[in-house]
Amino acid sequence: MSEEKAKPEDFDWNNLGFAYHDLPYRYRAYYKDGKWSEGGLETDSYMRVSEAAQSFHYGQEIFEGAKAYRRKDGGVNLFRTDMNAKRMNASADRLLMPQIPVDMFIDAMKQVVKANQDFVPPYGTGATLYLRPFYFGTTPMVGVHAATEFTFEIFATPVGAYYKGGLAPTAYVTGTYDRAAHNGTGRAKAAGNYASSLLPGDNAHKAGYSDVVYLDPRLHENIEELGSANFFGITKDGKFQTPKSPSILPSITKYSLLALAPEFGLIPEETTVSINDLDRFAEAGAMGTAAVISPVGSITHKGKKHVFFSETEVGPYTQKLYKRLTGIQFGDEEAPEGWIYDVPLK
Repeated sequence: MSEEKAKPEDFDWNNLGFAYHDLPYRYRAYYKDGKWSEGGLETDSYMRVSEAAQSFHYGQEIFEGAKAYRRKDGGVNLFRTDMNAKRMNASADRLLMPQIPVDMFIDAMKQVVKANQDFVPPYGTGATLYLRPFYFGTTPMVGVHAATEFTFEIFATPVGAYYKGGLAPTAYVTGTYDRAAHNGTGRAKAAGNYASSLLPGDNAHKAGYSDVVYLDPRLHENIEELGSANFFGITKDGKFQTPKSPSILPSITKYSLLALAPEFGLIPEETTVSINDLDRFAEAGAMGTAAVISPVGSITHKGKKHVFFSETEVGPYTQKLYKRLTGIQFGDEEAPEGWIYDVPLK
């Protein structure tokens, strides 16, 4: 089965949503008999997989999210791709899946971008080419066992801002559901974590909020994540704080901002962040690959609304961090060593 492929002329680069488009090429590699195939580009966006494939029934499926950025000189950057590879392998370890060689992962990402280079949005639009590496068990089975055969794929799709309003504060609310168990799969980017987040997220949206605030699964007191993003708060005494917990996904954006915070005189800290101690924060935000940085205007907990810097304006540190990070990604500002991978386009 196949459908008509997207064409560059189909897109209004300044008005892209965050949606899937069937581009001409994707990368696939297969694991069988204890080893990976060579892997390469394919044109068919559909797969033939057994109805009894392990991932359909027992959930051996993990994924990553990354972006390719058009530079002012027309070139294309990838951002900290080695970190995506290492996090995917950490997820693989947790779900008893074979590791993917880091060099193979990075090369595959470059292949997909190069093959679909006409779909990397122009510099200045703020849009990017979103990359989705994913990896799942294909062994047919009805018993609960780990798969022995796997498929690894990377596809791409051009996207605009994850939040349509751009860099603007939004409101969040705490809920009654847990994102992940304390010693569960919270640190893995496993598909099941996101399936279980759909209901609480939908409840928050229906109540008029951007998303739900997940608290720690043991005490229900400390902030873990905001929807599918990590939380940060900037304290009134100049600390950039983000929660530390064994059930939080190790965000690449988070660790990048922790590294950049000292440039602005902020002290970076991973620490416990109590939902009952929000008054110490002058600014707050959500951070992740898709959203980059989304300022948090308020959090409502047990009916009490706490406003941070403003419900309508972005705080000064949040603005500076956003400008610095996106400047690095789009090649406008010097990056720390090893953060940027240039994609050879010819």
